[in-house]
Parts: sequence; C-alpha cells; structure tokens
Amino acid sequence: MTAELTVHELIAKHRPTLDQALEAIRTRAYWSPHPEHPKAYGEHGSLDAAAGKAAFDALLGNRVDLGQPGTDDWVGGEVSPYGIELGVTYPHADVDTLLPAMRAGQRAWRDAGAEARAVVCLEILKRISDRTHEFAHAVMHTSGQAFMMAFQAGGPHAQDRGLEAVAYAYAEQVRTPDTAEWSKPQGKRDPLALTKTFKPVPRGTALVIGCNTFPTWNGYPGLFASLATGNAVLVKPHPRAVLPLALTVRVARQVLAEAGFDPNLVALTAERPGEGIAKTLATHPDIKIIDYTGSTAFGDWLEANARQAQVYTEKAGVNTVLVESTDNYKGALANLAFSLSLYSGQMCTTPQNLLIPRDGIRTDEGPKSYDEVVADIARAVDGLLGDDARANALLGAIVNPDVKARLEAAAGLGEVALASREIANPEFPDAVVRTPVIVKLDGAKPDDEAAYMSECFGPVSFAVAVDSAADAVELLRRTVREKGAMTVGAYTVDADVERAVEEVCLEEAAQLSLNLVGGVYVNQTAAFSDFHGSGGNAAANAALTDGAFVANRFRVIEVRREA
Repeated sequence: MTAELTVHELIAKHRPTLDQALEAIRTRAYWSPHPEHPKAYGEHGSLDAAAGKAAFDALLGNRVDLGQPGTDDWVGGEVSPYGIELGVTYPHADVDTLLPAMRAGQRAWRDAGAEARAVVCLEILKRISDRTHEFAHAVMHTSGQAFMMAFQAGGPHAQDRGLEAVAYAYAEQVRTPDTAEWSKPQGKRDPLALTKTFKPVPRGTALVIGCNTFPTWNGYPGLFASLATGNAVLVKPHPRAVLPLALTVRVARQVLAEAGFDPNLVALTAERPGEGIAKTLATHPDIKIIDYTGSTAFGDWLEANARQAQVYTEKAGVNTVLVESTDNYKGALANLAFSLSLYSGQMCTTPQNLLIPRDGIRTDEGPKSYDEVVADIARAVDGLLGDDARANALLGAIVNPDVKARLEAAAGLGEVALASREIANPEFPDAVVRTPVIVKLDGAKPDDEAAYMSECFGPVSFAVAVDSAADAVELLRRTVREKGAMTVGAYTVDADVERAVEEVCLEEAAQLSLNLVGGVYVNQTAAFSDFHGSGGNAAANAALTDGAFVANRFRVIEVRREA
C-alpha cells in the first residue's frame, strides 16, 4: 500500500470527525467522539476492561522499546502511588543523535499539508482511544487518580483535548489560501500581476515537558498542536509518570510509519534519577516550541531562559470561590464538597480559598453565620467521604510526598474546621489516601495572608473570613492579579455582586463559574466548549485550547512570481 493511498484512506476515514470538531469549536456545543463509559469499549478493535488490564499487566517489569535512534541507556523507577513498583524501563536519548534524526522527516511532513497531518493525528488518537482501558491503568498507577477518573480524564477527556488542538491547528493553517492571483491596476499601463503561493511551515522541533498528575490530559494539547502544524515533537515525561506518554509515543510512531512518514517525528526521552534534562533540552538550539505544566518556579525559568523557543506554560495559581448568598444552600454545599474532594484536590483547577463574609450569608434556609457556613461545608465533605469505598473512588491516592507534607503542615496554619483523616484502600494497602483539610483564616490578619495568598497544592482549603462582599471582590481581584487563577467561582443571588465578580474576571482574565449546584463543577472543563485557563493571568500564559495556542507554532511563507 502506497503512502499516498494510505493518506487518502485516512482522509476518507477521519475527515467527517475533523469536520465535526471544527463545527464544535465554532458553536461551543457539547460533542465528543470518545465514549466516557468503560462498557462502550470491546468492539471494532478496541480493548475491553479485561483485555486492557491484561495489556497493562504485560507492560510491568518490561522494556518499552520504541526503536528510536540515539538510545544510550534504559531508565525507569516509577512507583505507583498505590504502592506498586512498575519496573518498566524506557529509552534514554543521546540528544545530539536523536534531534537531528527528528529533523530529517520534517520536510515531508511539512509538504504533506494541513489536512494530511490532521487525519494522521486523528488516526493516532483513534488508536489511543481503542486502548483507553490500558491507558487508564497507566494513568492511574502514575498519577494516583482513582480508576474511573483515570479512565475518563486520562482517556476520552484527554483525547478530546488532543482532537480539539488538531481542529484549531487545521483551522488556523487553512485560514490563508494556498494560492492567490494578485493584480494592481496601473491606469493606462498594463496592471502589475503576480501569482502568490502561501505555505504553512513549522517552527522546528517541539518539546513537551510532561506533568505528574495529568500526563495525557495536559500533554496531548501541546503534542498534537505541534504535530498537526508540521513540527517534530520530543516528549520528556515527568519521571514519576512516564508510562502513559511512552505508550502515546509508541502509537504515534507506529501510525506515522504506516502512513509513509518518518516515525522519528515523535520521540521520547526519559531521564535518569536527578538528571534534570528538561533544562538542557529547553535551551537546546533545535528546540523551537515548549509546552510545560508544573511549578511556577520552573515555568518562570523556562519563560526567562528558553529564549530560542515559543514557550507555553501552565503554572500555579490560587483558585478562589466567593460565597456571598445562594438560593440553593444544599446544592451549593454538595457541589463545593465534591469540588474540594475530587482527586484529593490535586488538580490545577481545584478551589483553594473560600471567601465568606464574617457576618454570614443569605440562603434559602435563612441567614447563616460564617461559622455555620464553614461547619456545613465541612459536614458536606465529611458526608461525601464518610463511606470508605466511595471515598477511595473519589480521592484516589496522594501523588507524592510533597503533597502529603503540605497537607500535614496546613493544620498548623489556623483553626481546623475539618481535620484530614487516613483512609485504607483494601485493594492497595500501601496507597496513601487522605481526606481534605479545611482551615479557618482571617482575611484581615497579615499572618494569615501568607497562607491563603500562596498555592497549597493538594487537599487543603482555606475558609477566609472577609469584612463584606465588597472586600471579598477586592481580595479576589488582588489574588488573581498577583497570583493568578485557573478557576474562579462565586455563589450570589445579588445582581450587583455578580456583576462585580464578573467584571473582576473580565479585567483580570480569569474563567468564572457562577452558582454551580448540580453535576458540573468548577474544577472541570469540557473540550470544544470550555477554555482551560485564559493565558491572561499569572497562572498560565496560554489557554487550552484557542487559536493563539496553535497559531504561533507555524509561520506562513509566501513565494511571489510574475504572472
């Protein structure tokens, strides 16, 4: 089968999906081609639950050989937050050999055109989707997510974000026509006439620096945005979460080769313990694009030092919910309790600060004092997590010792409204599972400000007493301006307060959720409809996903000829 025929087949197979994705990002309506329910898999070549678990088990203790050039060592060392030593090893790269090999295939990939690149990316995503059960176990045992969250967030939701990036990349590349006839009248003289061609060209090799908590969900947008715009992509996973991205790279290389392209357009480089190769790679002259999710300190370093690259970062922020009034008190409590508990608060979108007027709030159950509101939120969390089986399914496991240390230290920062407790996981006795802690702080005390104005990543929330709704709005503004925020929430039935909060979020570029009381939570976003981050405050310099996230990964080069 020729490469050309393969691409034509892929266009026939995937063009309808691409068109639906393009329509979804235009309308912002709900759409997903990737099933969320585990029972939807097992037909048409996809792995069912048993086959996916068997495929994951077969990986343990073995080598993931990707057939890459420049492999000079095999490295590993991942230990599941659930207590299992994975024993998987991965290629360590001699970058001076690997990077030139990655460049070699870029010309043919560039010349294939935007549509061909898009449908190859969609084939990669389809094959990953078929193996969602296998990927779910890989995400679970590297991130500590509970299985169902790993299945959904690490599987279909991550795949949706990857497809969304491909759709935006395609739309931006075809915005300019391939050719144009240009004619300028010259009065009595013959017009000036030119034939012009326009070709999107890649910036160069892209680097994806993976994160520990959401290796696929955070990794796929940058990976597929860069690949779809013609760039080779080098994936450098977090050392605790290599397996999901290694499997991704393996699928990508297989599809590229089958479609007649150089598989070295996508490659992996794992690192030895303490090696810190991200800095070396990030400043390498071959690296022209960087996608990073992680700490503010390293994100700031990348922005300051990777001067040769276009850098996209998602860093830390202080997410805030203002609680001023509600006409559904029970619904608000339940929604907040779930948001604070999901994945042990180990999401960049989890609320941290709850701003509550010290004189209390208005509710459909009558006025509630600050102390009552905080106690009721604590009871809601306690009730949600009272059953250990349910708690394990929501909390997952603490991803690393740093999160556990922050959780334990938080109790000393103020009055504890809800103490964290240890939960046993009967299936994984070595898992570290903890319920959230809620600490009372006073917004008027400078000593307390040091706590609530810093990100405390993990299952830690601060109930901050403020003098009034107006003071809460101003504290919200200052928090977003100084520290950034991935999410903002508010509960209010006061139109003036709602307008004030919305104006703060418009001015400070923060995504806002108002009066959530049902099954949608402030820390969840839907691909094709919701923007994850804004790119306009200190928490992130890019949004997942919009035109700006893809448009600067390529440039349009023009050739003019006399007509």
